Amino acid sequence: MMLKKEALFICSLVTLWYSSNIGVILLNKYLLSTYGFRFPIFLTMCHMSACAALSYISIVFLKIVPHQTIKSRSQFYKIATLSVVFCASVVGGNISLRYLAVSFNQAVGATTPFFTAVFAYMATLKREAWVTYAALVPVVAGVVIASGGEPGFHLFGFIMCISATAARAFKSVLQGILLSSEGEKLNSMNLLLYMSPIAVVVLVPAVLIMEPNVIEVTTALGREKKSMWILLLLNSVTAYVANLSNFLVTKHTSALTLQVLGNAKGAVAVVISILIFRNPVTVVGMAGYTITVLGVVAYGETKRRFR
Repeated sequence: MMLKKEALFICSLVTLWYSSNIGVILLNKYLLSTYGFRFPIFLTMCHMSACAALSYISIVFLKIVPHQTIKSRSQFYKIATLSVVFCASVVGGNISLRYLAVSFNQAVGATTPFFTAVFAYMATLKREAWVTYAALVPVVAGVVIASGGEPGFHLFGFIMCISATAARAFKSVLQGILLSSEGEKLNSMNLLLYMSPIAVVVLVPAVLIMEPNVIEVTTALGREKKSMWILLLLNSVTAYVANLSNFLVTKHTSALTLQVLGNAKGAVAVVISILIFRNPVTVVGMAGYTITVLGVVAYGETKRRFR
């Protein structure tokens, strides 16, 4: 009976993780390229504001996880550095969604292990087994093939998507290096609690300089379409739920299970986005994405076997 309850609980967590992750991607795409809301930096700031407020409520009041404090100025600077890199990855990803189909965006995003391996080697000079690096060849080759077969290919959108993917990988490597000592380690929810307000502070001047008319246009859109405010709020809350559910799934499953679920999640997002947005796909594009996903699976397996 207890095993059934635990299995049901984990299935519920995975469902929440999938729906919130895919939901925030689709909502971002809808707002930025279909709805007429052309402000990816402001949208990221809304996400970070929601994450800051809801993280505080979840940790300090609801006590979902124990509250961890910042112990030194050095640790604060490390977290601030991570926050800036994290901002770059989210902003880049949101900008790319203005120009690229979600399916292609996910294909490019699947190359994260390639950038992680490159940055990890550059930072630590630690070599992996040759077979592990060999598994990265189809990861990159698949995206090259998918790019050639993508009907809506947009160079600037592609550059932003690659940049966001690289920044995401760099953040994970940097996190492992900067917060490696036992006294400085934070779980992902407490890290989000401290990173989010810093991200908001960084994003405010960026919005004022790069999107100066955002308040005027957003207010006009809100008067014209009453759903504007609901969509913006729902999008921001969903961004936080995606982070929370990712932490809970990580906590209650193994690293291998998480990796397999993550690979499947990308494929599910591709199928759903095609069904919703009806963006044209080609056999070459889908073949490229499939090669990339298989490469990611092979990379994960070789990492596990040859660690």
